[in-house]
Amino acid sequence: MFDKLNAKIKDWERALGQSLGTDISTPRGRRRAIWHFHLLDHGFLRALWSNFFQVAPGVWRSNQPSPRRLRKFKKMGIRTVLNLRGANNMSPYLFEEETCRELGLELVNFGFQARHLCSRQVVLGLLDLFETIERPFVMHCKSGADRAGLASALYLMHIHGVPVERAKRQLSIRFIHFRSFQTGILDHMLEAYERDNKVTPMPIREWIATRYDHVALTREFESKRARS
Repeated sequence: MFDKLNAKIKDWERALGQSLGTDISTPRGRRRAIWHFHLLDHGFLRALWSNFFQVAPGVWRSNQPSPRRLRKFKKMGIRTVLNLRGANNMSPYLFEEETCRELGLELVNFGFQARHLCSRQVVLGLLDLFETIERPFVMHCKSGADRAGLASALYLMHIHGVPVERAKRQLSIRFIHFRSFQTGILDHMLEAYERDNKVTPMPIREWIATRYDHVALTREFESKRARS
């Protein structure tokens, strides 16, 4: 029931956002986009709670940064911002793109998902990106809980060889990630790798390339949720 209500709220927010948060080129449009950023995209909550955490040397995770927080990142020496929400024409991205350009921060946009598993090609693309992205960098999604959590776990396993048992802690209540919701499908993915890895040990990239099936895992997860 929660997932259905959440989906309806997000549909309403997207529809309203199209009329409020898509233009910062005029004073009126900018004022409306600021309202959109703080109210509909929950920026007022992120002003008090950043979900900022160091994942590895030179690598951090966060929720959607405001222009003010991006300036703090610049002072910290961060060079790259990895936006896991992808590029779009909504206020969070418009303000982020503008501020990164002004500060000389490299903005890398990579669309990832929180409530659905990405395809093999998308996950492999993220692993490849981790090999080349300029550090220090910070990765973020909207809340810093789900997409940022899975991406952080993948980074630790792929770049640092951290065991999945430790890496999956990046998806936890500590970061306001709830496995009992639809976002638990991300935990299900890592648990599938954990099971396979105990039988036939292999690096995460090899497992994604040869064993990972997002369609089958989604069916398995939905069946498990239906039973519970």
